[in-house]
Amino acid sequence: MVKECDKKAVRSPKRRILPPKKRREGFSPVEFGLKKEEALREAQRCLGLRECESCEICSFLCPDLCITRDEKTGEVVIDLDYCKGCGICASVCPKGAIQMVLEEEI
Repeated sequence: MVKECDKKAVRSPKRRILPPKKRREGFSPVEFGLKKEEALREAQRCLGLRECESCEICSFLCPDLCITRDEKTGEVVIDLDYCKGCGICASVCPKGAIQMVLEEEI
């Protein structure tokens, strides 16, 4: 089952910096990086901004060579007659554009 897109405005985390008085006391870093939770939230926000960008990682790693690019439209095409459903393409897609779902019985 594919979940519905839920895009919301998210603020970037506040930058943590060393106060000016403390900067004069030594050679400590002036800017501090993100905390682990902030970094994960930022990465998810950045990677979720766009749909498939045709990076072709899925086609490079497909063991059955069933993922190709349509020469006319430029979009990625999956040949379901040859796909064995291993799920490698879905697991390596950085945008989550490929999802493995169970087919309903007819």
